[in-house]
Amino acid sequence: MSKDDQILHSAVAGKAPAKEEASPSAFKLFFEEVAGIAQFTGHFFRELIKPPYEFKEFAKQAYLIGYKTLPLVGITGFIMGLVLTIQSRPTLSEFGAESWIPAMVSVSIVREIGPVITALIFAGKVGSGIGAELASMKVTEQIDAMEVSGINPFNYVVVTRVMAAMLMLPVLVIISDAIGLYGSYVGVNIKGDVSFHLYFLQAFEKLEFADVIPATIKTFVFGLAIGIIGCFKGYNSNKGTEGVGEAANSAVVIGSLCVFIIDMIAVQVTTLIYN
Repeated sequence: MSKDDQILHSAVAGKAPAKEEASPSAFKLFFEEVAGIAQFTGHFFRELIKPPYEFKEFAKQAYLIGYKTLPLVGITGFIMGLVLTIQSRPTLSEFGAESWIPAMVSVSIVREIGPVITALIFAGKVGSGIGAELASMKVTEQIDAMEVSGINPFNYVVVTRVMAAMLMLPVLVIISDAIGLYGSYVGVNIKGDVSFHLYFLQAFEKLEFADVIPATIKTFVFGLAIGIIGCFKGYNSNKGTEGVGEAANSAVVIGSLCVFIIDMIAVQVTTLIYN
Protein backbone atom coordinates (compact mmCIF):
# COMPACT_ATOMS: atom_id res chain seq x y z
CA MET A 1 0.00 0.00 0.00
CA SER A 2 1.37 3.39 -0.99
CA LYS A 3 1.75 6.33 1.41
CA ASP A 4 -1.24 8.15 -0.17
CA ASP A 5 -3.42 5.04 0.19
CA GLN A 6 -2.42 4.74 3.87
CA ILE A 7 -3.40 8.37 4.51
CA LEU A 8 -6.74 7.87 2.67
CA HIS A 9 -7.43 4.64 4.57
CA SER A 10 -6.70 6.37 7.90
CA ALA A 11 -9.01 9.23 7.01
CA VAL A 12 -11.85 6.84 6.08
CA ALA A 13 -11.36 4.91 9.31
CA GLY A 14 -11.51 8.14 11.29
CA LYS A 15 -7.89 8.01 12.35
CA ALA A 16 -5.39 10.82 12.01
CA PRO A 17 -2.42 9.94 9.78
CA ALA A 18 0.76 9.14 11.70
CA LYS A 19 3.19 12.05 11.88
CA GLU A 20 6.67 11.57 10.52
CA GLU A 21 9.50 11.94 13.02
CA ALA A 22 10.80 15.48 12.95
CA SER A 23 14.50 15.90 12.25
CA PRO A 24 16.50 17.80 14.86
CA SER A 25 16.52 21.54 14.33
CA ALA A 26 19.61 23.50 13.33
CA PHE A 27 19.66 25.23 16.73
CA LYS A 28 19.65 21.91 18.56
CA LEU A 29 22.47 20.57 16.40
CA PHE A 30 24.45 23.77 16.92
CA PHE A 31 24.18 23.68 20.71
CA GLU A 32 24.94 19.96 20.78
CA GLU A 33 28.09 20.67 18.74
CA VAL A 34 29.14 23.50 21.05
CA ALA A 35 28.52 21.35 24.13
CA GLY A 36 30.51 18.49 22.62
CA ILE A 37 33.48 20.74 21.85
CA ALA A 38 33.34 22.26 25.36
CA GLN A 39 33.28 18.80 26.96
CA PHE A 40 36.13 17.66 24.71
CA THR A 41 38.16 20.75 25.68
CA GLY A 42 37.62 20.04 29.38
CA HIS A 43 38.74 16.44 28.83
CA PHE A 44 41.89 17.75 27.10
CA PHE A 45 42.87 19.97 30.05
CA ARG A 46 42.26 17.13 32.50
CA GLU A 47 44.45 14.74 30.51
CA LEU A 48 47.11 17.42 29.94
CA ILE A 49 48.35 17.27 33.52
CA LYS A 50 48.12 13.49 33.91
CA PRO A 51 51.21 11.30 33.39
CA PRO A 52 52.55 9.62 31.38
CA TYR A 53 53.74 12.46 29.15
CA GLU A 54 54.28 11.49 25.53
CA PHE A 55 57.33 13.67 24.76
CA LYS A 56 58.46 11.64 21.75
CA GLU A 57 55.05 11.79 20.11
CA PHE A 58 54.81 15.50 20.91
CA ALA A 59 58.20 16.16 19.28
CA LYS A 60 57.13 14.15 16.23
CA GLN A 61 53.87 16.08 15.89
CA ALA A 62 55.67 19.41 16.40
CA TYR A 63 57.96 18.52 13.50
CA LEU A 64 55.08 17.42 11.26
CA ILE A 65 52.88 20.37 12.15
CA GLY A 66 55.53 23.08 12.32
CA TYR A 67 58.34 22.22 9.93
CA LYS A 68 56.13 20.70 7.25
CA THR A 69 53.87 23.77 7.24
CA LEU A 70 56.74 26.28 7.11
CA PRO A 71 57.19 26.44 3.28
CA LEU A 72 53.50 27.21 2.70
CA VAL A 73 53.45 29.80 5.49
CA GLY A 74 56.68 31.40 4.22
CA ILE A 75 55.41 31.75 0.64
CA THR A 76 52.11 33.16 1.87
CA GLY A 77 53.88 35.67 4.14
CA PHE A 78 56.18 36.89 1.37
CA ILE A 79 53.32 37.39 -1.09
CA MET A 80 51.24 39.06 1.62
CA GLY A 81 53.92 41.68 2.34
CA LEU A 82 54.73 42.22 -1.33
CA VAL A 83 51.11 42.68 -2.44
CA LEU A 84 50.22 44.92 0.51
CA THR A 85 53.13 47.22 -0.33
CA ILE A 86 52.44 47.33 -4.07
CA GLN A 87 48.72 48.02 -3.53
CA SER A 88 49.33 50.72 -0.90
CA ARG A 89 52.04 52.64 -2.74
CA PRO A 90 49.89 54.43 -5.39
CA THR A 91 47.46 55.79 -2.78
CA LEU A 92 50.20 56.96 -0.43
CA SER A 93 52.10 58.51 -3.37
CA GLU A 94 49.17 60.83 -4.06
CA PHE A 95 49.65 62.36 -0.60
CA GLY A 96 53.43 62.29 -0.71
CA ALA A 97 53.52 59.74 2.13
CA GLU A 98 55.61 56.98 0.57
CA SER A 99 57.96 57.11 3.57
CA TRP A 100 55.11 55.78 5.71
CA ILE A 101 54.95 52.47 3.83
CA PRO A 102 57.38 50.53 6.09
CA ALA A 103 55.63 51.63 9.30
CA MET A 104 52.14 51.03 7.90
CA VAL A 105 52.97 47.57 6.57
CA SER A 106 54.81 46.48 9.71
CA VAL A 107 51.97 47.48 12.05
CA SER A 108 49.35 45.91 9.75
CA ILE A 109 51.20 42.61 9.39
CA VAL A 110 52.32 42.21 13.00
CA ARG A 111 49.09 43.33 14.62
CA GLU A 112 46.43 41.72 12.45
CA ILE A 113 47.11 40.41 8.96
CA GLY A 114 50.02 38.09 9.79
CA PRO A 115 48.39 36.19 12.68
CA VAL A 116 44.98 35.83 11.02
CA ILE A 117 46.18 34.81 7.53
CA THR A 118 48.73 32.37 8.96
CA ALA A 119 46.08 30.88 11.28
CA LEU A 120 43.73 30.37 8.33
CA ILE A 121 46.48 28.64 6.35
CA PHE A 122 47.24 26.58 9.47
CA ALA A 123 43.56 25.61 9.83
CA GLY A 124 43.39 24.57 6.18
CA LYS A 125 46.49 22.38 6.27
CA VAL A 126 46.92 21.21 9.85
CA GLY A 127 43.27 21.22 10.98
CA SER A 128 42.13 19.15 8.02
CA GLY A 129 45.12 16.84 8.36
CA ILE A 130 44.45 16.15 12.05
CA GLY A 131 40.75 15.60 11.42
CA ALA A 132 41.34 13.19 8.54
CA GLU A 133 44.13 11.32 10.37
CA LEU A 134 42.14 10.74 13.55
CA ALA A 135 39.00 9.80 11.63
CA SER A 136 41.04 7.28 9.65
CA MET A 137 42.44 5.87 12.91
CA LYS A 138 38.88 5.60 14.21
CA VAL A 139 37.70 3.77 11.09
CA THR A 140 40.59 1.29 11.13
CA GLU A 141 40.05 0.73 14.90
CA GLN A 142 43.58 1.85 15.82
CA ILE A 143 42.19 3.88 18.73
CA ASP A 144 40.33 0.83 20.03
CA ALA A 145 43.54 -1.20 19.72
CA MET A 146 45.35 1.36 21.90
CA GLU A 147 42.73 1.00 24.62
CA VAL A 148 43.07 -2.80 24.51
CA SER A 149 46.86 -2.45 24.76
CA GLY A 150 46.58 -0.35 27.92
CA ILE A 151 47.56 2.94 26.23
CA ASN A 152 45.53 6.07 26.89
CA PRO A 153 44.54 7.00 23.31
CA PHE A 154 43.32 10.47 24.24
CA ASN A 155 46.65 11.35 25.84
CA TYR A 156 48.72 9.85 23.04
CA VAL A 157 46.64 11.02 20.08
CA VAL A 158 44.83 14.20 21.11
CA VAL A 159 46.96 15.92 23.77
CA THR A 160 50.18 15.69 21.75
CA ARG A 161 48.60 17.10 18.59
CA VAL A 162 46.79 19.95 20.33
CA MET A 163 49.92 20.96 22.27
CA ALA A 164 52.02 20.83 19.11
CA ALA A 165 49.49 23.00 17.24
CA MET A 166 49.28 25.48 20.12
CA LEU A 167 53.06 25.88 20.37
CA MET A 168 53.96 25.76 16.67
CA LEU A 169 51.47 28.33 15.38
CA PRO A 170 53.06 31.29 17.25
CA VAL A 171 56.47 30.29 15.86
CA LEU A 172 55.05 30.10 12.34
CA VAL A 173 53.38 33.50 12.77
CA ILE A 174 56.65 35.12 13.85
CA ILE A 175 58.47 33.62 10.86
CA SER A 176 55.63 34.63 8.53
CA ASP A 177 55.73 38.21 9.84
CA ALA A 178 59.49 38.41 9.26
CA ILE A 179 59.19 37.02 5.72
CA GLY A 180 56.24 39.34 5.07
CA LEU A 181 58.31 42.38 6.07
CA TYR A 182 61.06 41.22 3.73
CA GLY A 183 58.47 40.87 0.97
CA SER A 184 57.42 44.45 1.69
CA TYR A 185 61.06 45.54 1.44
CA VAL A 186 61.24 43.90 -1.99
CA GLY A 187 58.01 45.67 -3.00
CA VAL A 188 59.36 49.06 -1.94
CA ASN A 189 62.47 48.55 -4.03
CA ILE A 190 60.55 47.63 -7.19
CA LYS A 191 59.97 51.34 -7.91
CA GLY A 192 62.40 52.88 -5.47
CA ASP A 193 65.77 52.49 -3.82
CA VAL A 194 65.64 51.99 -0.05
CA SER A 195 68.45 50.32 1.86
CA PHE A 196 67.73 47.22 3.95
CA HIS A 197 68.87 48.98 7.15
CA LEU A 198 66.75 52.11 6.56
CA TYR A 199 63.63 50.14 5.66
CA PHE A 200 63.67 47.98 8.81
CA LEU A 201 64.61 50.98 10.96
CA GLN A 202 61.45 52.73 9.78
CA ALA A 203 59.39 49.52 10.07
CA PHE A 204 60.32 48.84 13.70
CA GLU A 205 60.19 52.49 14.73
CA LYS A 206 56.37 52.48 14.94
CA LEU A 207 56.01 49.02 16.48
CA GLU A 208 55.28 48.85 20.19
CA PHE A 209 54.86 46.09 22.74
CA ALA A 210 51.12 46.81 22.63
CA ASP A 211 51.20 45.61 19.02
CA VAL A 212 53.40 42.54 19.47
CA ILE A 213 52.26 41.02 22.78
CA PRO A 214 48.47 40.75 22.14
CA ALA A 215 49.13 39.48 18.60
CA THR A 216 51.43 36.76 19.98
CA ILE A 217 49.09 35.74 22.80
CA LYS A 218 46.10 35.26 20.52
CA THR A 219 48.10 32.95 18.22
CA PHE A 220 48.34 30.47 21.13
CA VAL A 221 44.55 30.56 21.37
CA PHE A 222 44.26 30.15 17.59
CA GLY A 223 46.46 27.04 17.75
CA LEU A 224 44.49 25.63 20.69
CA ALA A 225 41.16 26.12 18.91
CA ILE A 226 42.35 24.65 15.60
CA GLY A 227 43.93 21.64 17.32
CA ILE A 228 40.91 20.99 19.55
CA ILE A 229 38.42 21.18 16.69
CA GLY A 230 40.50 19.00 14.35
CA CYS A 231 40.93 16.36 17.06
CA PHE A 232 37.27 16.58 18.11
CA LYS A 233 36.01 16.03 14.58
CA GLY A 234 38.38 13.15 13.90
CA TYR A 235 38.15 11.47 17.32
CA ASN A 236 34.33 11.43 17.24
CA SER A 237 33.92 10.43 13.61
CA ASN A 238 31.51 7.50 13.30
CA LYS A 239 30.44 7.33 9.66
CA GLY A 240 33.09 4.97 8.31
CA THR A 241 35.17 6.07 5.36
CA GLU A 242 32.67 8.80 4.55
CA GLY A 243 33.39 10.37 7.93
CA VAL A 244 37.08 10.88 7.07
CA GLY A 245 36.34 13.50 4.41
CA GLU A 246 33.54 14.94 6.51
CA ALA A 247 35.84 15.35 9.52
CA ALA A 248 38.54 17.06 7.44
CA ASN A 249 36.06 19.44 5.81
CA SER A 250 34.23 20.43 9.00
CA ALA A 251 37.54 20.87 10.88
CA VAL A 252 38.64 23.49 8.33
CA VAL A 253 35.29 25.32 8.28
CA ILE A 254 34.75 25.45 12.04
CA GLY A 255 38.45 26.12 12.74
CA SER A 256 38.51 29.08 10.35
CA LEU A 257 35.30 30.44 11.85
CA CYS A 258 36.78 30.17 15.36
CA VAL A 259 39.86 32.11 14.21
CA PHE A 260 37.67 35.06 13.20
CA ILE A 261 35.59 34.89 16.39
CA ILE A 262 38.67 34.73 18.64
CA ASP A 263 40.31 37.57 16.71
CA MET A 264 37.21 39.74 17.11
CA ILE A 265 37.18 39.10 20.87
CA ALA A 266 40.93 39.72 21.13
CA VAL A 267 40.64 43.06 19.33
CA GLN A 268 37.87 44.19 21.69
CA VAL A 269 39.81 43.12 24.79
CA THR A 270 43.02 44.78 23.54
CA THR A 271 41.14 47.99 22.81
CA LEU A 272 39.67 48.06 26.32
CA ILE A 273 43.04 47.39 27.96
CA TYR A 274 45.17 49.88 26.05
CA ASN A 275 42.56 52.59 25.67
